Amino acid sequence: MAKTTKQTEEQKLKLLYKLQVIDSTIDEIKTLRGELPLQVKELEDEINEFDSKISKIKEEVERLNQAISDRKNQIVESEDKITKYEKQQNTVKNNREFDSLSKEIEFQKLEVELSEKRIKEYKEKIKLEKEKTKEVKVLLKDKKAELKEKKNELDEITGETKIEEDKLLKESDAIIEKIDEKLSNKYTSIRNNVRNGLAIAPIDRGACGGCHNKIPPQIQLDIATRKKIISCEHCGRIIVDALLADEIN
Repeated sequence: MAKTTKQTEEQKLKLLYKLQVIDSTIDEIKTLRGELPLQVKELEDEINEFDSKISKIKEEVERLNQAISDRKNQIVESEDKITKYEKQQNTVKNNREFDSLSKEIEFQKLEVELSEKRIKEYKEKIKLEKEKTKEVKVLLKDKKAELKEKKNELDEITGETKIEEDKLLKESDAIIEKIDEKLSNKYTSIRNNVRNGLAIAPIDRGACGGCHNKIPPQIQLDIATRKKIISCEHCGRIIVDALLADEIN
């Protein structure tokens, strides 16, 4: 929308400062909830990691249980072979066959011992994995409780500030429509390039309210006349006199 009404420099300064006050309030609202969305996201990521860890532990326990089952089957198979070979020893015709069967029996007995040893090891590992699961579940429970609290807090803040923020955004847009495009672009550029988003700074005890560098007395007098728009030579912010700031506030 074209700005056709001729404005004095003082009117421009007042509009700019009013715009700054509104935009700073919007910044405060965003800052108020700004940490919470990030915290919620981090908690959700942590919970996903815990869930993934629990799933991996469960898979490992299942693998170990299967290994135990396989070893038990191996024991049954070896014991069957031992019984069979012992029976065959009763019917052998020479020592060579007897010795050969004895070696097979000894081998199968070693297989049984090995399987029993592995079963014991697997059971110990399962015990450790289940202890890990308990620890992770405690942490998971705490994180879920914290997430719920943070989400409730975020919902509460968002609910409380949404109406106010929408109202302020409309006011900000309405003021921008009244400001010369070149000047509003300058304002936006300054806001985007300063740490605190403060593009319009009132004089504070003889210094720029943005960077706190001293302003020469003559420049202060020029600012007080409100007859031209003056920028801080140090930070580039547009400076207004303290009285104008009080009038707007």
